[in-house]
Amino acid sequence: MMMYVYMSVLMFFSGLLVFSLKRKHLLLMLLSVEYMVLALYFNLFIYLSMLGNDYFFSMIFLTFSVCEGALGLSLLVSMIRTHGNDYFQSFNLLW
Repeated sequence: MMMYVYMSVLMFFSGLLVFSLKRKHLLLMLLSVEYMVLALYFNLFIYLSMLGNDYFFSMIFLTFSVCEGALGLSLLVSMIRTHGNDYFQSFNLLW
């Protein structure tokens, strides 16, 4: 059982590493954030199964992560429509 916990922690930190290394592209950042959310869900599922509790909270977590993914994707589409790419260098924050 501890192997799954170690695997989920490794998944989270590898997603964090990709998030910090690929900070120039918005799409790669969103993919790594979704990977970290998946690792957190995996860890939450393991924790709830060890306690023997109900899995209702995991469904709420999945609902919020899907909403977060849809919001990030709409932000990506809006940025590509206005600027033509997903590079952060071409995105001027001050306008």
